[in-house]
Amino acid sequence: MSLEAFLSQLHADGNTSGLPGWEVDWDDAPLAYKLYRGLPTLPLSSDIPMTLEERTTPVEPSLKDIGHFLWYVYGLTQVSDSTAAPLRTYRRFVPSGGGLYPNELYVYLRKEAGVHGLYHYDAAHHRLVQLREGDYDSYLARALGSRCDLSSCFGVVFVSTMTWKNAFKYNTFAYRLQGLDSGVLLGQLQEAAKRFGYASSVHFRFLDRAVGHLLGLSGSEENVYAVIPLSVKRDIARIDDAGGTPMQVAADELCRELPAVQHDYYVRSRSVKKIPQLTQMNEAAKLDTLSPFRRFEPVHRTESGLQTVYLPPVKRLNFDLAATSRARHSPESEFVLSRVTAEQLAALLQEAAASFAYRNDLDGEREAPPHRVALYGCFYNVEGVPDGAYRYDAAAHALRRELAGDHRPRLQQGMTLHNVNLFQVPICLHIAGDDDHLIPQLGYRGYRIQQMEAGMLLQRLLLAASALGLSGRPLLGFQAGACDELYRMSRHGRTTLVQIPIGCCLPRPRLEGGLHS
Repeated sequence: MSLEAFLSQLHADGNTSGLPGWEVDWDDAPLAYKLYRGLPTLPLSSDIPMTLEERTTPVEPSLKDIGHFLWYVYGLTQVSDSTAAPLRTYRRFVPSGGGLYPNELYVYLRKEAGVHGLYHYDAAHHRLVQLREGDYDSYLARALGSRCDLSSCFGVVFVSTMTWKNAFKYNTFAYRLQGLDSGVLLGQLQEAAKRFGYASSVHFRFLDRAVGHLLGLSGSEENVYAVIPLSVKRDIARIDDAGGTPMQVAADELCRELPAVQHDYYVRSRSVKKIPQLTQMNEAAKLDTLSPFRRFEPVHRTESGLQTVYLPPVKRLNFDLAATSRARHSPESEFVLSRVTAEQLAALLQEAAASFAYRNDLDGEREAPPHRVALYGCFYNVEGVPDGAYRYDAAAHALRRELAGDHRPRLQQGMTLHNVNLFQVPICLHIAGDDDHLIPQLGYRGYRIQQMEAGMLLQRLLLAASALGLSGRPLLGFQAGACDELYRMSRHGRTTLVQIPIGCCLPRPRLEGGLHS
């Protein structure tokens, strides 16, 4: 099977993709976190602030501040026992497919942070594990294509995925989940950074082998998906913004500058199986050199006489990220149908679009909501909005109707896993992206970038819903083609990436407790 056919199958089959005859060995399941052994550690403060309102931004963050930031991004926050089965899970503030959390966080702290070197964030023990000590500014800057001035930053965060952590269950479908999970994590990281007063910039394009060599990662088991410099200054300086000429270097050349490191770590699984398609996709997505890149320009799509519903003007939501993150959860059978006002819907969509604006290495110096993903929705029983399927036009703060009517039966029929009763949901949103998955512009790296941006928008939607007293459930177990037809996406060259029912819900039938109080 070609790689393009593999990606097409990931969307055509919902969450049923996988090798024939694959059986999940739950007794040999990996841990949801990586544990390094025999390395120096830095304990982080467990005195976690339970609110992020009215924070003052320090001139330079302390190790205590950095620890609090990492906990709000990806720390263990909750233990949950299901009443239906003897199953205990440890949750984080971000959702994850199957609660498996395939990502890991690494941090490079510069001398301004007081603990110079490269670290792994050990979420299980809330501490930093030292991988390398010293100054790697020059090496890392060149691995990013000499586009970022690290002198303006106090540190850099690396978001990686460990293939086996969810592939043991989802097989080849894990590839789609890993990109989406990485994006949700990036969305939470960006929102936490705002509350801590940090500027951030997401780098999707970098020298993979050089970054993996720096962290001591095996490319066959774990790959970095995004690199995020952080600064307490208002903006992170870019070399090309200053008119300089970036110096390019090949990954192999850069790797020769540093001795290789290989650290011992524990994942619990005794047998880690090879899945060739995932290895091939990760290899195909790697960059060994960084050629000059032409920035993405938005495609202007013509309207075709669609009926428009203008949403009422509303103010941006002002919410405590700490409280909202604690309240957010992913319901299944707990949804109960209730009426939603036009103001609630307007606030939900506006907040998600506005908070999605971020700096990255694809759009240059602009901070605006990326145009590579779009937001659609089917609405039922929403006050002031006729039942139907719509596209959200963020610039006009309006809904462009594609098809009138109650589409809940059609959406329910398109579910491949009937774990949610969509007849109990007034809002069913869909995030869409280009149906070529950005492959013509970015090669196979474009697919995982698209999934990450979909995940970043998804997390904004979930947080906004939680702030409004609603709940959202991300779903991939649906027929994307049926949704594409519903919204007539083929006219714009788009396809559906993720489905999010949103509404009111009953309390969950499980015992839960926070790990900090």
